[in-house]
Amino acid sequence: MHARALLIALAITTLGLSACGGGASLQPEIPVVIAHRGASGYLPEHTLGGYELAVRLGADYIEPDLQLTREGALVAMHDDTLERTTNVASLFAKRNGKYLVSDFTLAEIKTLTVQPTGTGKASYPGYTPSAATPWAVPTFQEVVDLARRQSALTGRTVGIYPEAKQADPVMEDAILKTLAANGYDARSKVFIQSFSDATVRSLRAKQNAQNRRMPMILLGAAMTGTDGVARMGVIGATGVKLLELKDVATFAEGVGVVINTPAYNVSKDFITQAHAAGLKVHGWTFAQTEPSAAAAEYKQYLDMGMDGMFSNYTDLAVRARDAFVKAR
Repeated sequence: MHARALLIALAITTLGLSACGGGASLQPEIPVVIAHRGASGYLPEHTLGGYELAVRLGADYIEPDLQLTREGALVAMHDDTLERTTNVASLFAKRNGKYLVSDFTLAEIKTLTVQPTGTGKASYPGYTPSAATPWAVPTFQEVVDLARRQSALTGRTVGIYPEAKQADPVMEDAILKTLAANGYDARSKVFIQSFSDATVRSLRAKQNAQNRRMPMILLGAAMTGTDGVARMGVIGATGVKLLELKDVATFAEGVGVVINTPAYNVSKDFITQAHAAGLKVHGWTFAQTEPSAAAAEYKQYLDMGMDGMFSNYTDLAVRARDAFVKAR
């Protein structure tokens, strides 16, 4: 996920601002580890090789950001353009001055190789991917197939956490069609996420019509006003808007909030208010590379009651989560 525009826009608001229900239970739920773009801190993001490593490192969910190709196929890709993460510039000329995913066919995109970015590398010590083309751009169906294969191999259900990157009814329909074709429903280990509240509302309405309701997560920023009421800051059709958590709970099961950003207040009080509204709270993005610093960061948010963590380094997240659960 990337929401630079969201964060910049929210920073100028003038309010004086300093995933299934989260109600109480006898056995608290174990916080979940979500592999952010796969094992993106170690290997090329949004690849079958990266997703598989994340599962091997203990991820509860793998996260495919989704884009549409020219003919409407869903592929796992964070950006709406191809050049940051692939070798597209060495194989194709720009189209209309850009390398938009939507200007290329699936067959063309399948000729590309996803390359490492950030701290990612082309290989991981002692790991050999099982996929025939581990560094190609995968389709959403291929990610689903991998999750199923890894579930069978590991003996535990590997969840999927797709994000609708475009506020587009065509994308909504394609996501729901793929999930339905693969038997996902309210009992499945799945969350669907978006930064657009209109998209989340639309997906909820379509699911209700299909009698196939799956947990929805609204992404944005945690906001607490001078009145003490916690809200979500999101981008709407007319710009940035704030939604009270009780309103979010009418169409979503949780919120995904940016962490470690001084302008926004992911506090214990925010999480408590979200839980009181029946919402889960997942944080993004945990990207500390140094183990002791990472452990301290995870513990900080887990102690507040956070329900899930999007992490670039699955092993560090799993280690911290397991230590927290053991101590609890």
